[in-house]
Amino acid sequence: MSNSMDMENNLQIATLGGGCFWCLEAVYQDLKGVHEVISGYAGGHVEFPDYESVCDGVTGHAEVVQIHFNPDVVSYRQILEVFFVIHDPTTLNRQGNDVGSQYRSVIYCEDEDQINCALDVIKELTTQNTYKDLIVTEIMLAPTFYPAEAYHQNYFRQHPQQGYCAYVVAPKLQKFQKTFKALSASS
Repeated sequence: MSNSMDMENNLQIATLGGGCFWCLEAVYQDLKGVHEVISGYAGGHVEFPDYESVCDGVTGHAEVVQIHFNPDVVSYRQILEVFFVIHDPTTLNRQGNDVGSQYRSVIYCEDEDQINCALDVIKELTTQNTYKDLIVTEIMLAPTFYPAEAYHQNYFRQHPQQGYCAYVVAPKLQKFQKTFKALSASS
């Protein structure tokens, strides 16, 4: 068995929603130990949702990223620590100018260990008064994940000069790179 196959077999999954999936995708693609980031939808009541229906708010899905990572390089806890720095977990169904339930803060967990880790991180952030408002991030077992359309994948990498990317995504990526310099693959 090859080393790349061993690495693939050791990968774990984290599924997170914190506003527009382009923002999270760009950050997690720059995180050491991340093998793949897929933008998509989860948490709704319609099978095979599309971008337009998710944006209209009729499917109940959140825009999420599914992160395939090597826990020997980056821990699930570190993934969550990054998550809580790059989005505002205190705004219900909103991130900046993006408003609607599709932009909710949510952690979809693969197992009880991930649920417990997420609860611990939120408890610590609350105890430390990291935010002036209450954290409203939902935590639940992962529902079915639907990959977004092909044109949403690797969006920031393909369109860094596009307005939203330049003014919203790029600053989040820069904040990550500054705050988590040791974890950034760009460092």
